[in-house]
Amino acid sequence: MNTNQQLQIRQHTIRQLFANPVRLLAPMEGLTDPLMRQILTQIASDLGRPYDWSVSEFIRVTQHVLPAHVFYKYVPELRHDAKTASGTPIHVQLLGSEAQLMAENAAYAAALGAPAIDINFGCPAKTVNSHRGGSVLLDEPETMYQIISAVRQAVPVHIPVSAKIRLGYTDTSRMDDIKAVIEDSGADWLTIHARTKTQGYKPPAYWDKIQSFNTLDIPVIANGEIWNTEHAQNCMTQAGTEHLMLGRGAVTRPDLVARVDCGSDDAMLSAATLSWEAMVTHQIRFLEGQAKTEVILVGRYKQWLAMLIKGYSEAKVLWDSIKREKNKAAIISALQASVRQ
Repeated sequence: MNTNQQLQIRQHTIRQLFANPVRLLAPMEGLTDPLMRQILTQIASDLGRPYDWSVSEFIRVTQHVLPAHVFYKYVPELRHDAKTASGTPIHVQLLGSEAQLMAENAAYAAALGAPAIDINFGCPAKTVNSHRGGSVLLDEPETMYQIISAVRQAVPVHIPVSAKIRLGYTDTSRMDDIKAVIEDSGADWLTIHARTKTQGYKPPAYWDKIQSFNTLDIPVIANGEIWNTEHAQNCMTQAGTEHLMLGRGAVTRPDLVARVDCGSDDAMLSAATLSWEAMVTHQIRFLEGQAKTEVILVGRYKQWLAMLIKGYSEAKVLWDSIKREKNKAAIISALQASVRQ
């Protein structure tokens, strides 16, 4: 197969991926790990509106090409056709500032089976930014260009390369420069978290700022502060794109992906709503998942439960009863009891 044929395959793949409004599960460091992805993508699939794909937590690229076991640690789905058990594709996200190293790691990820490579220019974490990773590079558009174009050249032609950004680092003054970089670098689509690094995760998200990126000749995906169906509709209207990436809202209400397109149709909303009783089943499945230790697993579960409080009143009652509990079996018993109450 020659290069032109591979390019045609990639272009066809992208047209297929975006033929309808896409709904993605966001990469969230320390939150949407493989176990959480497995649970959330299964819920979405069971509700009849599976995620079109999810993006992995970022894999940090620093000094060398990472060994296979690191990629498998962050994306164990690579051992299974790069899909979760429910069939949701997982794209591999890389974070770093050295173009050649990013390119070499992207090529290796592709060789391991990554269906697409995503490049992180959005992470606001101080430890990441202080090492020239994530959103700090929004102040270095030329570096962004070098990274994206190097990755695009390094991976097979048929594999898409995307980028995830914020609106800027300290402010939005470089949006035009960032847009030009994305346009010239060969990225196949762009996801935008509608806040700057300085704005962090503090409401509101500035969805209307995404509008100016729609002049790019690639799909644009909106992200940030989408907690319910009203937010989703407002985001799409203000951003001028029908494509959404769901983050913390999808963790607090795992049925959000099925609800965002229901509008005011009560019957559709009812069918897409996940009851607390059903959520208990999934929480138990989470607690029965794999982790290095039970302590880590219980800690991760409590992190999730604390977020579920925003979506389910029953979660607050459960949290008050188990927040100091360390025994997994006792927590599972409390979960089961929460349904019988």
